[in-house]
Amino acid sequence: MEVYLDNSATTRCSKRVQETVLRTMDSDYGNPSSLHKKGIQAEAYVKDAAFKIAKTLKAAEKEILFTSGGTESNNLALMGAALANRRTGRRLITTQTEHASVLNVMAFLEEAGFEVLYLPVDKDGIILLDALREAVNEETILVSVMHVNNEIGAVQPIEQAAAAVHEKNPKALFHTDAVQSYGKLQIRPKKMGIDLLSVSGHKIHGPKGVGFLYIKDGTKIRPLMLGGGQQAGMRSGTLNVPGIAGMGEAAAEAYEDFEAKISHLYSLKERLIHQVTKTEGITVNGKTGRDSAPHIVSLAVSGVRSEVLLHALEEHGIYVSAGSACSSNKHTVSHTLEAIHLEPALLDSAVRFSFCADTSLEDIDYAAGKLAEIVPVLRRYARR
Repeated sequence: MEVYLDNSATTRCSKRVQETVLRTMDSDYGNPSSLHKKGIQAEAYVKDAAFKIAKTLKAAEKEILFTSGGTESNNLALMGAALANRRTGRRLITTQTEHASVLNVMAFLEEAGFEVLYLPVDKDGIILLDALREAVNEETILVSVMHVNNEIGAVQPIEQAAAAVHEKNPKALFHTDAVQSYGKLQIRPKKMGIDLLSVSGHKIHGPKGVGFLYIKDGTKIRPLMLGGGQQAGMRSGTLNVPGIAGMGEAAAEAYEDFEAKISHLYSLKERLIHQVTKTEGITVNGKTGRDSAPHIVSLAVSGVRSEVLLHALEEHGIYVSAGSACSSNKHTVSHTLEAIHLEPALLDSAVRFSFCADTSLEDIDYAAGKLAEIVPVLRRYARR
């Protein structure tokens, strides 16, 4: 039996996405910048994807910029906004629990002369709004707060955070990394006060190597990719039509029967937590209720190293992650778990289970059952 519970790392492309990608690679393979029929066909796929994505956000199609994924979207949002607005101020604000593609960009900008404040979070990974208000001043040009944490599933109060920022400094831009929330939460950038929003295609059953950045109309931002002037000069380079078309299909599909899908995900989450916490020494990192992300459960398994448990589960066909897929192969302590002040003895004992709409209750029961069998055995070996 194979049970894939690492959907926050990547998802399987849906059948609709696969069919769309194949068409754009086989019959409709033109360059969207070409003026002949093949180019016009390819351009139609790009426009259709922008329309579908914009519809999910209640945004304008011109506000959707295609990128190579969440990392590039975050880089463009942060560096592009910082460079474009540096004459206004040099203060940047983020949190201690952001993805590496935000934290490393902030470190780069710090070296370039910007001031960066890294705000703490509470024990559940939630930003402290009072600390955010206090941090914003007239020098603040950009604030970046991840919508859903990729390791523990903490859902940030984005609308309240953006309002707090804009109340203190209306000129400051508000960015959110929505890679783990898009397709799992309803997102309305204009209503929520979001100026810049990053998304990756392969987290929503779309292809890898493609994403988008929502840029609110009128937002001052500089391009990082220069060349032939594609996408109104904001990101030059031949467009990845198969990836873009596939992501557009995935975006539309993600929000079909949305409430039923999310209810199913929460049922999976509740079932897993109920079953695994019966085993002594297994606790949940972060919130467990419907005020947390529906698709992520982070467990601390005392007495067992996460890497050992990951491979033990893999032997039974169960695939999970030791935290973020972008850093789990580097054997580093999770900065998110440190930020929520997890007990030092548990920092190397966290595993992440993440679901999708295709995950079944039977999958959860199988994984929970194997976990209950494996953990006591691994603990006995660890004590030797």
